[in-house]
Amino acid sequence: MTDNYNDDYREVIPEEEKTETNVSETQDNEKNNGNTQVADTAKENSTEKKSEDKKDSSEYEDVCFICRRPESKAGRMFKLPNHICICDDCMHKTMETVSQFDYQGMLNNPNDFNQFNGQNGFPNISFVNLADLQGDGGIPNKQKLKKKKKAEGPKPVFNIKDIPAPHKIKASLDEYVVGQEKAKKVISVAVYNHYKRVATDTMDEIEIEKSNILMIGPTGSGKTYLVKTLAKLLDVPLAIADATSLTEAGYIGDDIESVVSKLLAAAGNDVEKAEKGIIFIDEIDKIAKKKNTNSRDVSGESVQQGMLKLLEGAEVEVPVGANSKNAMVPLATVNTRNILFICGGAFPDLDEIIKERLTKTASIGFNSELKDKYDKDTDILSKVTVEDIRKFGMIPEFIGRLPIICTLQGLSKDMLVKILKEPKNAILKQYQKLLELDEVKLEFTDDALDAIAEKAMKRDTGARALRSIIEDFMLDIMYEIPKDDNIGRVTITREYIEGTGGPIIDIRSNEILEPVENLKQIPVNDK
Repeated sequence: MTDNYNDDYREVIPEEEKTETNVSETQDNEKNNGNTQVADTAKENSTEKKSEDKKDSSEYEDVCFICRRPESKAGRMFKLPNHICICDDCMHKTMETVSQFDYQGMLNNPNDFNQFNGQNGFPNISFVNLADLQGDGGIPNKQKLKKKKKAEGPKPVFNIKDIPAPHKIKASLDEYVVGQEKAKKVISVAVYNHYKRVATDTMDEIEIEKSNILMIGPTGSGKTYLVKTLAKLLDVPLAIADATSLTEAGYIGDDIESVVSKLLAAAGNDVEKAEKGIIFIDEIDKIAKKKNTNSRDVSGESVQQGMLKLLEGAEVEVPVGANSKNAMVPLATVNTRNILFICGGAFPDLDEIIKERLTKTASIGFNSELKDKYDKDTDILSKVTVEDIRKFGMIPEFIGRLPIICTLQGLSKDMLVKILKEPKNAILKQYQKLLELDEVKLEFTDDALDAIAEKAMKRDTGARALRSIIEDFMLDIMYEIPKDDNIGRVTITREYIEGTGGPIIDIRSNEILEPVENLKQIPVNDK
């Protein structure tokens, strides 16, 4: 009964229709399968293309999140979520450490598991919350090395004709720096030869040795300003470092290699570009040997000894984007063989050492010299010798790696007057521009400039005194001028500088400044 019941209600399909239906279903399935395969292939291609584009677009190397080594040193990297990369060595060490933990025993003994939970986690194991890590694996781009570009055939030969000649470099320095002719010549030739060193690396077998420079000059004579001006004019990476913060390795302060890391940062973390740059180390006299001290000299002779390998040329590992190796930052290897070093310092009391040497002969009898013969000699530093610098506190090995000794003159009154008005960015021109924005003309008489220079000479701090003197007497003028729109011209006089009079203020009529002969000149006695 059951079979008949089922047979009665079974749908009967003719054999011809069955065949047509099967054929159409087969065609539809094949069509759908074909579309799916095409879609999957296109998806895979687009994914591969995106990954390749992403890989090519990244100009920085991957850095291991644990050991902070770049990909060029650590090798293949494992990619983790949140852009975290771990090198092969750190991954193996991590897996070995984890595998030593008895997970099975802990699961078999729930009491131990509860005990660990009561201790706020596993003993000696701390887990990192990946959501707290911001940025590309927590490592900013400034601490990453740029990928080396693939070499495309032989290196192009550096054209010597493109190198700026020494007289052109000096002419550019003349626009900003007054005087110091010898120092400008020495620096111009050194930079020119530095360019030629770069050229001979690719076109000749003869190796040219570099000539590091030691600049000696009184404070305010323009040592740092000279190099800062040079940095604006050159197309090579130039770093300006300070020797006062350098200490022996292992002590609080900057490591000696930090001066190279500043050059690496100036070159955009490009090692090859940084290896052809220039480093200026200021205040080099502050690392002289300390005299009559029983404490450990961590910022004196030991720093000089540590700098020997940098000056001569060696491969040093420097941190990228930081001053200390103790920070968790990647390290880059830089060869200092082609880096030009310029060291500068005021060397206070060096003139006394020179005078003592020059007047060592007897001061009585024939051919004697007076003790005060060199007291008023402003160019006494030009008579310096290596022996004088060694007596000051610099070790002979350090001096020997700075073969060119360049001295700067102390500034005279005439030079100070020129500094006030001649350079492109002279101090007077800066104040004239400030008042020009208020539609007021600022002028200085020649006697006023002489008075400013005389005051600066008494302070004995070089060109730095000029700014402080002008700031002092320009304060009231800069404060009062915006109050009155009728003021058209202000003339600074010698009496105003010396405090015995005031500036000459010219009033404009009908908002238009009249010619000088028609102006009312109103002397203002209050400073």
